[in-house]
Amino acid sequence: MDKLNHYRQIIHQVLSPYSQIIYNNADIKNRLAFDTQNDQYLVISEGWQNSQRYHDCLIHLEIINGKIWVQCDNTEDGITKELLAAGIPKDDIVLGFHEPKIRQYTGFAVA
Repeated sequence: MDKLNHYRQIIHQVLSPYSQIIYNNADIKNRLAFDTQNDQYLVISEGWQNSQRYHDCLIHLEIINGKIWVQCDNTEDGITKELLAAGIPKDDIVLGFHEPKIRQYTGFAVA
């Protein structure tokens, strides 16, 4: 299996359990939005908390030039830990939510 398809498979495996999360204090569900042609992978949380509409991005990953870019990570423990545990090397993960001049200090890929 080539690297890109392997990364797509890992992303699917890592993100899929997030759609099964049950929130006890709100009527919120996580939805998976995977666009494999454009390599965009999202977990979107939507529903109701009390009388307030809730719609937010929990996780947004994309593959750009063979690297996994973490564009948004609103998880408690960090999605990068799960990607690393699944076998993605640090030099193939870009923390896109950090501004470019800071990325060199994160221990992950710069771009």
